[in-house]
Amino acid sequence: MEEGVFLSALKLTKIPVLVLDQKWHRLFALSGKPDEVKKVEVELNELLQQQGKATTDIKSLKKVKTKLMQNIVSNMDVVDKSTLSSEAAKRLEQDKELIDQTNEKIAELEDKLLEYPKLIRDKNQELMLLTMSFCYHKMRTNTSEVHEIADWIKQVRIDLKKNIIKKQNREINNREIYTYMHDIFGKDVVDIFDIKESEELILTSKDSVNSRVAGSAAEPEQKEPESKDEQEPKENIDTTVSDEKEEGHAGNS
Repeated sequence: MEEGVFLSALKLTKIPVLVLDQKWHRLFALSGKPDEVKKVEVELNELLQQQGKATTDIKSLKKVKTKLMQNIVSNMDVVDKSTLSSEAAKRLEQDKELIDQTNEKIAELEDKLLEYPKLIRDKNQELMLLTMSFCYHKMRTNTSEVHEIADWIKQVRIDLKKNIIKKQNREINNREIYTYMHDIFGKDVVDIFDIKESEELILTSKDSVNSRVAGSAAEPEQKEPESKDEQEPKENIDTTVSDEKEEGHAGNS
C-alpha cells in the first residue's frame, strides 16, 4: 500500500486518546517506551491539560460575568440615575468594562477550544503510528526468537532420543559383559574384582573432592604422609586379595 493511501485511510478511522488508555501503557510493560514515544506522549498530555484548563477557565469567567451582570442590574433598579453617588457610578462603569474584558477572554478561550480537538487528534495519530511501528517490530523480533527456540527444542528432542538409546545400549552392554565374566571366570574371581573396583571408585571420588577443595582454597594445605598404622591395613587388604586370587586360581585348576 502506498504511503499516501495508507495515511488517508488512517485519517478516516476513529482512534481513542491513547495516553488515557491503560491497555496502551501495557504495550510497553516489558521493554519500556522508546524515547520518541515518550516525547510525543508528553506533548499529547500537555495538549489535554491545556484543553482542560481552558474549559475550567471559561466556566470560572462565566461565573464572574454572571456576578457582574447582577451588580449592574441591581444598580439599574435605581429610578433616577442622577441620584447615584459618584462612587456607585464609577463602580458601575468598572463592572461594564470588566464584563467586556471577560467576554473577550471567554471568546479567546472558546476559539482555542475549537482548535484543541484537531491538535489532539493529530498528535494522537502521531503517537499511534509510533506505537504500531514499535509493536510490529517487537512482534517480528519475537517471531524470529520463537523460530530459533523451536529449532533448538527440535534438536534437543532428537539429541535426547539418541542419548536415551545410547544409554540403554550401554546398560545392556554392561549386563552382557558382567554375565560373560561370571560365565568365563567364575563368581569368586568376579567378586574379588568387584571389591577392588569399589575401593578404586571410593578413592577416586575422595581424590576428586580433595582436588576441588584444594583448588578453591587460597593456600592449599599439604597432605600429611600416612602413618605406619594407617598403611598397614592396606598391606593386609592387598595380601588378602592376593591370597584370595591364588585360592581362586587353585580352585579353578
